[in-house]
Amino acid sequence: MNKQTLHKILKSDAGLAALALRVTIGIILAAHGSQKLFGWFGGYGLEGTGQWMASIGLEPGYLMASIGR
Repeated sequence: MNKQTLHKILKSDAGLAALALRVTIGIILAAHGSQKLFGWFGGYGLEGTGQWMASIGLEPGYLMASIGR
């Protein structure tokens, strides 16, 4: 891939507002995912999320939780 093609692909006129929104949403989604996966920020971790999924009928819960990350 040459420089000109790469520049066309990566070029964006979105501006700083879009960057601020993307960073904010990214932080929120990262925190939510770490609750479900690692149990950080008051979450239950993968095991707890698997138990919850099993309780609502998504069996096997642990497998569904690990696939759904």
